[in-house]
Amino acid sequence: MAPPDFVFAHLADAHVGAWPRDPAVRAALRESVLAALRVVAARSADFLLISGDLFHTPVPDPDEVAPIAAALRDLVRRGIRIYVIFGSHDYVAHRTSWLDVLAETGLFVRVAPEAIRTGEHRWSLPFLVDEPTGAVIAGISGRSHGLDREYYRSMDATAYERRTGFHIFMFHAAVQEYLPLGLQAHLRGVSREDLPAGVDYYAGGHIHVSYQGQGPTGGLLVNPGAVFGTNRTDLALGASGQSHRGLVIVTVRSGVPTAEFVDTLRPGTVDVFDVDLAGKTTEEARVALREEVRAHSTPGVLLFPHLTGVSDASRASELGLSDSASDATEHGAASVHWDIVDLAVGGSVPTAEPESETQLEDQVLETLGTLAPLPLPDLTPAEATTRVRELVRELGTPPAEGEAKEDYRTGRIEAGLRLLGVRRRETEADPT
Repeated sequence: MAPPDFVFAHLADAHVGAWPRDPAVRAALRESVLAALRVVAARSADFLLISGDLFHTPVPDPDEVAPIAAALRDLVRRGIRIYVIFGSHDYVAHRTSWLDVLAETGLFVRVAPEAIRTGEHRWSLPFLVDEPTGAVIAGISGRSHGLDREYYRSMDATAYERRTGFHIFMFHAAVQEYLPLGLQAHLRGVSREDLPAGVDYYAGGHIHVSYQGQGPTGGLLVNPGAVFGTNRTDLALGASGQSHRGLVIVTVRSGVPTAEFVDTLRPGTVDVFDVDLAGKTTEEARVALREEVRAHSTPGVLLFPHLTGVSDASRASELGLSDSASDATEHGAASVHWDIVDLAVGGSVPTAEPESETQLEDQVLETLGTLAPLPLPDLTPAEATTRVRELVRELGTPPAEGEAKEDYRTGRIEAGLRLLGVRRRETEADPT
């Protein structure tokens, strides 16, 4: 009997609720995600895969969640099934996230196991079957800073690979062989060979850059890219056509998948451009900046000017950034986000203010690591810093409602040892 033909959608890295300081950008991101969900309905997809980071934080503002939940509910009413894995942003250990809440309402099915214990023994990859199409779906949720790499190395996918049907594997991790050149120095991904074999479609996420490749034994390996983006680099890649901004529609005919990238960010929403102030006096730079930004200020546009060059201004504030931004909004721009990281003023290059607590945390830990490398065995300095970051977050997790004090204490100890790569002896007593 020939396998059924069907259509499904693949979306990742929506990051609903990102850009907390700018309501205009946050609204544009949300609308881009809603547009992607409307495409799912319009193309009559049989089901939707969300490969992590639907939300930017585990517990976003309810006003951000409500329209997304309504759109997902509309898909369910249309008979479209939704399968989800956690990403590195919308997962939080030992606490309830909005994904947990929405899953409990029946809006979607969580595919990946949330409790994976690695070590000497391999763990069995669970899977489910989308009954109308026979698709066999499995996945691994993402964890921040690559702490999920060991999940892939110790996975036993035998039962999943042997099950008859069209195989889909969802994951939220960088794949080393498909990392863009600009990210290779900053990210360490999983090896393509660590992905399960015999899969027809690998539904990726995490790196915000779209690509299409092959799995370890063939099969289509796809990352749709971020739906909108969470920083200027994401937006610049989308504006230049180097990455898609939307979702992927996959058509399966006789068991063979074909991917179509569909961009859902409305043209003209974002304008990313450079302003070179090299060789200009402070006053000349102020005038040039104002005129350049005004020239890009079409109604409703989100402006992201990137300032470069060396100015004789002693401080960036002398360039009249707030005045130029006010002028731009008076001429119709929705908002202005300045990028001054490559602008030299007063003889030095300023450090951009972190946009989030995560970025601030990264800067502090990186500084501490350069002052005194963290002595953890078998780990590079960067990996050791990552483990400490995760340890701090884990130890700061509050008790769950009704959780016994001893259970909470034991859970923190076990999680801390696991993150540090330390295996406690069976006869070792808990410290008092």
